[in-house]
Amino acid sequence: MKKRDLFITEFDKKRLEELIAVAMEFDEKSRHDLDDLATELNRGKLVNPEDVPDDVVTMNSEVLLRDADTSEKMKYRLVFPTDADIDSGAISILAPIGTAILGYRVGDVVEWSVPSGLRHIKIEKLLYQPEASKDFHL
Repeated sequence: MKKRDLFITEFDKKRLEELIAVAMEFDEKSRHDLDDLATELNRGKLVNPEDVPDDVVTMNSEVLLRDADTSEKMKYRLVFPTDADIDSGAISILAPIGTAILGYRVGDVVEWSVPSGLRHIKIEKLLYQPEASKDFHL
């Protein structure tokens, strides 16, 4: 799958790097979720919150996804681990699908690794993006 341009706001990158640093400081074992997130952040293009394209999944975005293989639709809000609540659709950035969708745009297809192999998830629609709504503090 072709690598896409990853857009990340300076505000999100700073908070996510702090999350990684704190988690690594208190957890002695290897954390693939943190490594995956760090890899995505390192290759991202930094943008000011005012300049992030309005079709990009950012932190606290609410997104409609469709499994490209089964056509199952899912609605998630991408949040920090302390705000995660799968029953209400709040998915942690450290969950594999959370890390996978960060920075993707509407129409993109994301490869998501699960124990049974790879799933392909399409970003169907961005229902809410803080930056597009001028909610730069989220």
